[in-house]
Amino acid sequence: MSINEIIDAVDGFVWGVPLMVLILGVGLLLTIRTGAQRFLGHGIKNLFSKESSGAGEVSPFASLCTALSATIGTGNIVGVATAIGAGGPGALFWMELAAVVGIATKFTECMLAVKYREIAADGHVMGGPFYYIEKGMGAGWKWLAKLFCVFGVLAGLLGIGTITQINGITTAAQNFFDPEAAHVMFTLAQGTDSETVITLTTIIAGLAVTICAALVIIGGLKRISAVAEKVVPVMAVMYFAISILLIICNITKLPNAIYLIVYGAFKPEAVAGGIAGISIKIAMQKGIARGIFSNEAGLGSAPIAAAAAQTDEPVRQGTISMLGTFIDTIIICTMTGLAIIMTGAWEQGLKGAAVTSYAWQVGLPIPAKISAFLLMVCLAFFAFTTILGWSYYSERCLEYLLGEKNSFVKSYRWLYIAAIFIGPYLTVSAVWNLADIFNGLMAFPNLVALFALSGIAAKEVQAYREKLNK
Repeated sequence: MSINEIIDAVDGFVWGVPLMVLILGVGLLLTIRTGAQRFLGHGIKNLFSKESSGAGEVSPFASLCTALSATIGTGNIVGVATAIGAGGPGALFWMELAAVVGIATKFTECMLAVKYREIAADGHVMGGPFYYIEKGMGAGWKWLAKLFCVFGVLAGLLGIGTITQINGITTAAQNFFDPEAAHVMFTLAQGTDSETVITLTTIIAGLAVTICAALVIIGGLKRISAVAEKVVPVMAVMYFAISILLIICNITKLPNAIYLIVYGAFKPEAVAGGIAGISIKIAMQKGIARGIFSNEAGLGSAPIAAAAAQTDEPVRQGTISMLGTFIDTIIICTMTGLAIIMTGAWEQGLKGAAVTSYAWQVGLPIPAKISAFLLMVCLAFFAFTTILGWSYYSERCLEYLLGEKNSFVKSYRWLYIAAIFIGPYLTVSAVWNLADIFNGLMAFPNLVALFALSGIAAKEVQAYREKLNK
């Protein structure tokens, strides 16, 4: 049994029926108990209004941008393509459904992070699932908080934070600058499979991203949030505008795409054509897994950024933070999914970023080379900011495990940078499955905590509503 087969088996086990039921079940429970989705308009209003006072390290807007920097990444471009390729168009339906209930999940976890955070005398903030597990559920559950942190460090170091992102960037650069792999430097295995061939483009792109990431990461949270505030809004608007243009130019294909998404969610084999092995379970698994990879609702990562927000009102920050799930999945992932399905890119036998690149080249009314370049730029910036956001998340998890003054915590940033460096030299399938595994393992303790603390969340929301109505 090969390493890839072992990783596939573990991935299938972790993302089995129990985790999918837990994700959707907890999201539905929190939707009922908090009614978070009704706060979407209120959240937008809070985002653009300043709070008079509040402890924390960064503004609520910067906190949201930091969280978005970690969520808007390869999941929106490569992850959606991978989900549809493996689970058919129906995977997008399950991704959207998970996001709708995930809004309540993101609201609750970020609200609890502010409620149970700790602020040192120097203003340094520590907060996230590890604190609301320990302080909300009780000291007897500290083992669960530590388990979350172990998985959080692994997810950042070996999964969603580093390897998948740099791999996505270098693959996109390779597809644009050297699609025929004319400048091969070496291969990772026998043969000339595209996943094992390392070209000069891959090496240069990998080094460039590693160096740029190092310059920001060493500066800590404030430098990361400063970059995120500038890059994330611009790139998100640019990606959305291009995607809307693609949909308008292919509007006659939209009804059929919607039909394939809805019908494919329940009868995936009927719309999959020659793609074998697609079932409802696979469509659900890939859609939900890639959705969580993208928007991180229930994963427990975004609360770490939310805890640093300058606010004294937990629910208020929850209404702002939950906008991340709406922007990331309901808007951006939907745009990507529709482009892939409307242009038939998912049926071309392509992998990763090449699927979305094909959709843009076929669907946009501009030269294919320019379309491919624009997608490469979007992917590069999205993935780069995700690398930055997850360096902060995983470092905070490590601080909880070892203590802030532990010498290893101080040197961890360099280990994280080293993981970025090696990312381009791993195969795409292994990278994504490994990231899925760590995401799933990280979600388990967080979802258990959210279930246990749902009553407290409901009381906080009720108190906030009463305050608004005064």
